[in-house]
Amino acid sequence: MSDGRRVVVTGIGILTPLGIGLEKNWDALIHGRSGIGLLTAFDASGYPTRIAGQVKGFDPEEMIGPWPDIEVLGLHTQYALAAARLAHVDAGLETGRMNPLRVGVYLGCGEGDMNFLWLADRIAESLNGGFLDMRRFLNRGSAMLNPKKDIEYEPNKPVYHIANAYGAWGPNSNCLTACAASAQAIGEAACTIVRGDADVMYAGGAHSMIHPMGLAGFNLLTAISMRNDEPEKASRPFDLHRDGFVLSEGAGILILEEEEHARRRGARVYGRILGFGCSSDAYRITDVHPDGRGAAQAMQNALADAGVAPDAVGYINAHGTSTQINDRVETAAIKKVFGAHSADLPVSSTKSMMGHLIAAAGAVEAAVCLLAIGRGIIPPTINYEFPDPECDLDYVPNIARESRIDIALSNSFGFGGQNVCLVLARDGGPSA
Repeated sequence: MSDGRRVVVTGIGILTPLGIGLEKNWDALIHGRSGIGLLTAFDASGYPTRIAGQVKGFDPEEMIGPWPDIEVLGLHTQYALAAARLAHVDAGLETGRMNPLRVGVYLGCGEGDMNFLWLADRIAESLNGGFLDMRRFLNRGSAMLNPKKDIEYEPNKPVYHIANAYGAWGPNSNCLTACAASAQAIGEAACTIVRGDADVMYAGGAHSMIHPMGLAGFNLLTAISMRNDEPEKASRPFDLHRDGFVLSEGAGILILEEEEHARRRGARVYGRILGFGCSSDAYRITDVHPDGRGAAQAMQNALADAGVAPDAVGYINAHGTSTQINDRVETAAIKKVFGAHSADLPVSSTKSMMGHLIAAAGAVEAAVCLLAIGRGIIPPTINYEFPDPECDLDYVPNIARESRIDIALSNSFGFGGQNVCLVLARDGGPSA
């Protein structure tokens, strides 16, 4: 991006288990508060894991405003619309007119509500002598199916609704590269502005997999924590006794703008999108490559794209999921990329407090990096109690730290070996 148009961030909208809105999230982060608790979205008493990071106090009508058929919107769409509205207002876009052909939407959203219990009920009532009566199942199911709600399951629906809500006639897309999705969406949205196809992009993502099939799938993969008796301590990235990530939900939307466009309208600027790098492990669907080759390549690509030397980086918001393999491999990849500088480089995982928002994680963590740069405070990695000899970096344990940061990295690594790294910088820093 160093040779193209410059991209700045002028609006941030986030909702996570820590709270709704930027300030509630930031206050929880710098004070090391956890948003993890017992799962209440459905009866999880029969599951090995009974904890999650749920968005609390979310009222769709209040957060989204008047909306036809709001009850049929999937939770991913409701969260995305709420985050987009927060970002839109934060950027001051409601006070000015923009050319709709120059405004786009690029999200990394997961799928919508998967009503497993409804499906199970239809199957149960269609059994005949222990076998599924397909005719009864189809007749009963089609009579009860709400076609409007069914179509809202698609992961592209939040893009459609945000574009309609804000008159974005320009480029629009959705990617679903697992846990890297919303970071990839921000990177590719920035590239859209750099190449001149848009002046403003709504970029980020939303996701909720807190449903019976989501929880069951991650339990079968042995990927999530079973520390049910201590929910707040369950997510413990880089700690020796970590036992998996905590499944969470939420959304993060950033308003990206071409710098001169933002300056002309007098917008407040949080910082710059300086570089974007991605790579593939090409290894296994649920395991990262053991030597961290994909993670290291994504970071190297991002630094090269930004034109930034490794020793200029002042903070990394790690992918830091709290799984044994990820944290060890990410540590090794950081050492590979940053060499001797890695010994002095603060690295923290805010998933220790908010859990793993899956497709929405990268956008929220990019927002955290921008706030850390602007406010001079690095959020901690909480629950770091027992050092792991294989994870020996400065993880900013348990207490936030004041520090001037000019350039930060945000890492996002998804199932399937899809790796994304964003380089974010202080406004007025190196050219984007």
